[in-house]
Amino acid sequence: MSRRAPRFALRSPDLLRTLMKHTGDGTSVSIRDLATATSVAPSTVGALLTGDQETLNIEAASAIADRIGVDLLVLWTPTGRSSTGATLREAVA
Repeated sequence: MSRRAPRFALRSPDLLRTLMKHTGDGTSVSIRDLATATSVAPSTVGALLTGDQETLNIEAASAIADRIGVDLLVLWTPTGRSSTGATLREAVA
């Protein structure tokens, strides 16, 4: 049986918007700049901000959290079936 990579749900479009204005390095980041820095399509970032898209894979969610300067679970929450801590650790590792 194969394991699907976990997906992560954005906690709040407003939280993402606020953190984009005040990143961990003290700068703001635009949709286009965030997309470029994370290899996530600008349309995907825009859809996250409007609530049209709620989830991303672990790589994209981690890249966005890293660029903004917060821990993954500040901005995202794991979705799907209840996963063990080991499964989450494997995905993040």
